Parts: sequence; C-alpha cells; structure tokens
Amino acid sequence: MNIEIYLLPFLSVIIGYFIALFLKPKSKKNLKLLLAFSGSFLLSLTVMHLLPQVYLSEAIAHENHNHNEHIHSSIGIFIMIGIIFQIILEYFSKGAEHGHVHSHDHHYSMPWLLFLSLCLHALLEGMPINQNHHLAYGIAIHHFPIAIILTAFLQQAKLNSKAIFFFMMGFALMTPLGTYLSGNLHFLTHYYTQISGIVIGILFHISSTIIFESSEGHKFNLAKLLVIVLGVVLAYFM
Repeated sequence: MNIEIYLLPFLSVIIGYFIALFLKPKSKKNLKLLLAFSGSFLLSLTVMHLLPQVYLSEAIAHENHNHNEHIHSSIGIFIMIGIIFQIILEYFSKGAEHGHVHSHDHHYSMPWLLFLSLCLHALLEGMPINQNHHLAYGIAIHHFPIAIILTAFLQQAKLNSKAIFFFMMGFALMTPLGTYLSGNLHFLTHYYTQISGIVIGILFHISSTIIFESSEGHKFNLAKLLVIVLGVVLAYFM
C-alpha cells in the first residue's frame, strides 16, 4: 500500500490548520497566488492524467463489449453531472472549496451544512487517487490554502477551538477515506469510470473557478500568470 496517497491530502489540511492557528498569515495576495497555483496544478493534472485515463478505460470497455458498435461516450454526461453536483454543493458550502468564504463578527454556531458539503466534496475527490496516485499531490496542494482560509474564517466567526479542530480534522480525513473506499469496496471499484467522470466535473468547476476568482476583478497580473504557468509545467512532468 502506497501510504503517501493517504498522508499527503491529510497532512496538507493539518499543516494549513496549524499555520492559520499559530502563524495567522495576513497576506491575502500570497494566499490568492497559492490558490491560483493550486487551481492551475489541479486542472492540469485532471486534463493531462485523469481525463485521458478515464476515456481510455471507457474505450477499452466498449471495444471488449462489441467491436462493431459505434462508441458513444457516456463520460461527458458524468462530467456534466459532476459540474452540476458541485454547483449544488456550493449552494450549501458558499464556495468554501475554492476559498470563497466571508467572516462574520458575531458568534457563529457549528456550520453543519458547510461541514457536510465540504466533507462530501473531499470524499469524492479522494476516490480517483487510488488509481491515479499523482492526483494526491494536486488534491494536497489544493487543500492546503483552503485549510488556511477555512481555519481563519472559523476563528474570525468566533467558533470555539474544539469545534474548529473537529471541523478541520473531519475535512482532513475525508479524502484519504475516499481513496480507501474506492480501492476496497467492490461496488465503487465496478463503477470507477463513472465516479471518476463525476470527480473530473467537480475538479473542472473548482479549479477553473479558483483561477478566475483568485485576483480582484478577475484580472490576470504577471505574478498570477507565472504561478498558473508553473502549475501547468509541474503537472506535465508528474
């Protein structure tokens, strides 16, 4: 068992949590650049590695089923389901998956809808990692700035420290759990291609949103352009 694919997404959230807790980073510009890099890297990994593998798996399945049958890809349908599903999740999470959260000055009770939608999102993200180990790096880099922003948001919302720890620990565990379940439950293994299509749609929506939301007014400056290109280049060599 490759322990890295479980540890990387988990540790990225925990490290982000402790950085927000103790270092309290103030620079929003650096966080936005980190978000832009994570979005670019995650999108590139999805397009260059996960998407071709899923289409190849479907083509092989069609070829084995009927050599004379015209191939009609259903992956596109599942990708669109993933995009729509992520939009529905963001109705409850308010866009926390891509760092789009707003703090409040008053006391804030445990945000259960936010917690459950983020956990479901992270669980699904972990499922393709079992057969695409490189994706663990993309998810880890994606979750790191999100963990910092989420922790800071929950602190500013005056949620108590135990609730914040429970929230972030639950979020951290979901992606490794998704990876484990996808490799050990026959039902999930059987529908791996369809589940991966849904996750591709989720990652498409999140990563593209991150790229276009990580600067004021949706304008591309030089620093942002450079980190986006860096994300693409690194993903190519993974």
